[in-house]
Amino acid sequence: MGTISGAGMGAIADVRLGDEAENMGKGRQGSVAAHIVEGTVTQRRHSAIYADGSICFEDYRYWADRSREYETTLDTKGVGLAGMARMAMGKGEKATPVQELDAHNTDGLGEKSSGAPGTTPAMEANYGISESEWDNAQRAVRTATWGSIFYLITTDILGPYNVPWAISRMGYGPGFALYTVFGGLSCYSGIQLWQMFVKLDSTRYPLRNYGDLTFRIFGKYARYGVNILQSFQFFLNVSLIIESNGAALIQMAAGSSGNGYLCFVLAEFIFTLCGFFLGQIRTLQRLSWLSNLAIWLNVIVIIMTMVVVHYYPPNYMAAFNSYGYAEGPVKTSANWPDGLALSDRINGLMNCVFAYGGSTLFNELMAEMRRPMDFWKGFICAEIFIYCCYLLMGMIVYAAQGQFTYAVAYQGIPNSAYNWQTLGNAISFISALIAALLYGNIGVKVIYATILRDLFHFPALDKKMGKIIWIAIIPIYWGLAFVVAAAIPQIANLTSFVGAACILQFTYTFPPMLKVGFNCQNDAMSEEEQFDPVTGQVQRRDEGWTRWMRGFKRQFAWNTFDSIYALCALGTAGLGLYASITGMATSFSTTKLTPFTCAPPA
Repeated sequence: MGTISGAGMGAIADVRLGDEAENMGKGRQGSVAAHIVEGTVTQRRHSAIYADGSICFEDYRYWADRSREYETTLDTKGVGLAGMARMAMGKGEKATPVQELDAHNTDGLGEKSSGAPGTTPAMEANYGISESEWDNAQRAVRTATWGSIFYLITTDILGPYNVPWAISRMGYGPGFALYTVFGGLSCYSGIQLWQMFVKLDSTRYPLRNYGDLTFRIFGKYARYGVNILQSFQFFLNVSLIIESNGAALIQMAAGSSGNGYLCFVLAEFIFTLCGFFLGQIRTLQRLSWLSNLAIWLNVIVIIMTMVVVHYYPPNYMAAFNSYGYAEGPVKTSANWPDGLALSDRINGLMNCVFAYGGSTLFNELMAEMRRPMDFWKGFICAEIFIYCCYLLMGMIVYAAQGQFTYAVAYQGIPNSAYNWQTLGNAISFISALIAALLYGNIGVKVIYATILRDLFHFPALDKKMGKIIWIAIIPIYWGLAFVVAAAIPQIANLTSFVGAACILQFTYTFPPMLKVGFNCQNDAMSEEEQFDPVTGQVQRRDEGWTRWMRGFKRQFAWNTFDSIYALCALGTAGLGLYASITGMATSFSTTKLTPFTCAPPA
C-alpha cells in the first residue's frame, strides 16, 4: 500500500462504498431496508446493533458450509483471466441476475423454499421474507470473480514509490531479503484470513469486514478495538496523502529554476480544501471509472521514474532538507549502509510492512465474491505481481540515486528535470486525491457506525439529519488530518509510524491471533454436539477455558507457531513505533524541518 498511490483504494469504490455506515458489517436480523440492485428490489436486513451475540459459532459454521456447497454449482465460464481483462479495461464485472442464480426458486442448495431446511418459520413470519428470497438477494450483489480480485488486490496494495527509499536504508541484500520475507508472511496471513472467511461467511450471516470476523471469534469488545484501529489507519493515510501532495505542490510551484515559492503548510491546506468539498460525496460508486484511470496513471509514473532517474542526478535539495545529506557522489551498498542508526534501518523495515498492508480490506473484497473459495487464485497472482514490481522499481531507483533516494521516488527527480518531475506530481496529485477521498469516506463511515450509530444512536446517513451530520463531520475529519500532516512534515517517518501502529497489526498480528481463536472453537466441536438449524441451538458439553484449551490441543503445533508469530509481530510493531518516533525527533533536531513550517521538506 503505497504512501500516495491512487491505487490504494481506487478500484474498490464501485463494489463496496455505496453502503451507508449503518450497513457496514451488520447482521441480517432486524428491520428490513429495501435496496435496488441491478433493477431487482432486494430486502436487506440489518440490526440496530453491529451483530447478534446470541448467534453461536456452530451456527455460523453450519450456514457457511451450506453456502460453500451451493457455490460449487455456480457457472464460472468466462471468469478468471477473462475477469482480469474486463477489469483492466474498466468494464468491471457483470452482475448475475437473481433469476440466473435461482431459476427454480430454491433455497440455495437446490431445495424448494417452502418448508425446506434453511427456512425459519418464525423469521419468515416476523419479516415476511423467505430464506430463499434473502439468500438470492445476497448472491445477486456478490458478482466479483477471482480475476477481478487480482485486479482489486493489486490496485489496493501496489504503491512502490517508497520502496527505493526503504532499500536505501537497508542495502541491496537486506532489502531483497526483507521484502521477500514480509511478502511471504503477508501471503501466509492472507491465506489465513481466506480460510476463516469461507468457514464463517454465508448468505444467511454475511461477513462484511474485519470487524465481523473479529466479532465471530473473540466477541464485541475485540470488534470495537479493530474498528477503531482501522479508522485510525485510514485517518493517518489521509494525513500522509495531504503531506506528500503538499510537497508535490511545492515542487510544481518552484518551477524549473527552483525560484518559485509556495509555503508548505499552505500547500497542504490547499489539498485539504479539496477534501473539504469533494469529501461531501457520501457514495462513491460513480468515481470507479476515475479510480481505474488513476491506476494506469500511476503505472505511467512508475515507468517514467525508473527511466528518468538514470538520466538526471538525484534531488540533492530534497535529500539535504529531509535527511541532512550534502551533495556528493552516489553510494550504494550490498549490505547495511554505513553511517545509519538502528532507527533508520527499522524505519526501512517498517516501509516493507507498509508496502504489503492490504489485508485490512481482504474481508471486504471476499464479501463481494461470487465464489469466495476462489479468492486464493487472485490473491496469489496479485502477491507475485506486486512483489516483482516492488523489487524491480526499488533496485533500479536505488542503483541510480543511492543514499540520496527520496521517500517519494518521483519527487527525487531534480528541478533540472522539471517537466518530468511535474508530470509525476500532477498525475499523482489527481490519483492521490481520489485515494484520499476513498480512505476518508470509509474512515468516517466506520467511525460513524462504530461510535455514533452504535453507542449514541445517531440517525442513518440516508436520513435528513444524518446527511447534515455528514456535512459537519467531513471538515472536522479533514481538518484534523491536516493538523497531523502539518505537525509532522516527515513522509518517511510518518509512513513508518502508520506501518507499525496499524498496518502491521492487520497484516501480521491479527490474522494468526484470529486463526488460533478460530481453531480453538472449531476443533472443540465434538460429534455429539449437533447444531439444530431450526432452533439455532447446540448442546455443548463444556464451556469457557476448558473448551478453548481442548480445541487448542487439536492443532497444538500450528496454534503454537501462530501464537509465536503474532507475538513476534507485536514485538516488531514496538520496534517500529520506537524507530519512527525517534526518527521524527532526530529529524526535527538535525534538519530545517519544524511543525507547521513554510520550508518545504522536498
